[in-house]
Amino acid sequence: MSRAEVVVDLDALRHNVSLLVARAPGADAMAVVKADGYGHGAVRVARAALSAGVTWLGSCSLNEALVLRDAGITAPILSWLDTPDADMDAAVEAGIDVGVSSVEELDRLSGARVHLKVDTGLARNGCPPGRWADLVRAAAESDNEVYAVWSHLACADVPGHPSVDAQAQRFEHAYKTALDAGLTPRRHLANSAATLSRPDLHFDMVRLGIAMYGLNPLPTKEDLIPVMTFRASVAMVKRVAAGESVSYGQTWTAPRDTTLALVTAGYADGVPRLLSNRVDVLLGGVRRPVRGRVCMDQIVVDCGDDEVSPGDEVVLFGPGTRGEPTATEWADTIGTIDYEIVTGMYRPRVARRYVGG
Repeated sequence: MSRAEVVVDLDALRHNVSLLVARAPGADAMAVVKADGYGHGAVRVARAALSAGVTWLGSCSLNEALVLRDAGITAPILSWLDTPDADMDAAVEAGIDVGVSSVEELDRLSGARVHLKVDTGLARNGCPPGRWADLVRAAAESDNEVYAVWSHLACADVPGHPSVDAQAQRFEHAYKTALDAGLTPRRHLANSAATLSRPDLHFDMVRLGIAMYGLNPLPTKEDLIPVMTFRASVAMVKRVAAGESVSYGQTWTAPRDTTLALVTAGYADGVPRLLSNRVDVLLGGVRRPVRGRVCMDQIVVDCGDDEVSPGDEVVLFGPGTRGEPTATEWADTIGTIDYEIVTGMYRPRVARRYVGG
């Protein structure tokens, strides 16, 4: 195997997609494959998701969308966040839908299919409510086709959060304004969390993001299977005496004689340095602690008196079915979200391998 690799289980991804599509039976489903498929590989993920029932793909940028087109994928694609100098003619030529949040963005398009985005309370991109009527009026008068009105939820992953209903009300008002301007758009608002928890917000399409990759955005239990496993291998084994310290800063000292395994993955490969002395790996079927600071290229694992050998597999995180840590466990340990962990695996020297299809 490579010094460090990500294994992507496409059967698990198809399972998750099928589950999510079934939760929104009256709506189309969009597989969000931005950031190279959340670190899983956009093209392979897109194809697997389409085979499992999604009908749309979502990308952040036009360049990401063009990668999918260049791979021969013909499904509808929505791209929603580009710089003002992006070549929007390329989107029209490639048949890529464009998210539009302002009259200025609309003016850069001609003959495009657009999704008008309204800011309902997230305060990122999206048209401010005070400018929304101007945008829908301009869109109605333009030579672009208005396919949909859409927005994004800020707190759908917190069940019962009052902002969700508040955003839904603003979204409904924005939709009626679009109708009053003579438009007949479709609607999409639900992300993964709302797909699972708010069927009233499914409308015409749901957008499947983190849950498609098997990571649950809700505190409730769902039958999702994490798609990504992160593996490395043992490069060297050594015995050290009690009192010897490990790695930079000597932040851990062996309380007894022990066997240390040097593992070929570090923070340049996606292991956060904040996990130093705070995480285990699965080695030889046993969870074993990382000792000392995570280095750029390597970590050190305490194996006690067990026998380990160079070349042995080390599972840094996975679905958890063998007792290994999960990406969510990593995230909880260092106070972040599992999105950041898996997208952080999009790295040149981490190989990617696919199983299950």
